[in-house]
Amino acid sequence: MSLLTRIADKTGVLGSLVAGMGCAMCFPALASIGAAIGLGFLAQWESLLVHVLLPLFALIALLANALGWFSHRQWQRSALGMIGPILVLIGRYTFSGVVLYVGLAWMVMAAIWDLVAPAHRRCSPEGCVMPDQTGR
Repeated sequence: MSLLTRIADKTGVLGSLVAGMGCAMCFPALASIGAAIGLGFLAQWESLLVHVLLPLFALIALLANALGWFSHRQWQRSALGMIGPILVLIGRYTFSGVVLYVGLAWMVMAAIWDLVAPAHRRCSPEGCVMPDQTGR
């Protein structure tokens, strides 16, 4: 499940960025970056990108981070990974560009963090073994 959640997380991040780059009216900073790298043709599908794909990819990233907890059992890491997609969804439905940009940046930083320092399981499904307090 670890590889699947890592791929889904990266897919959600990349999909959310590309969907944001296709809407020049809603997200001019992202759209200018998208046009600079040759994604200006996405403007014709602006409605589909913003209303369907942006929330869909944010939900994929959100679910991947939530399911990642089952792989590595680190709730703090999963919670930090879920903040970005939640902010993207809030920014999308409140039409707040600042919240959306912060959410996208958070998603990218969490994805880079996951690539640089992948999560490792800290506990078994039966529970965590605590170290002996006496030093043995």
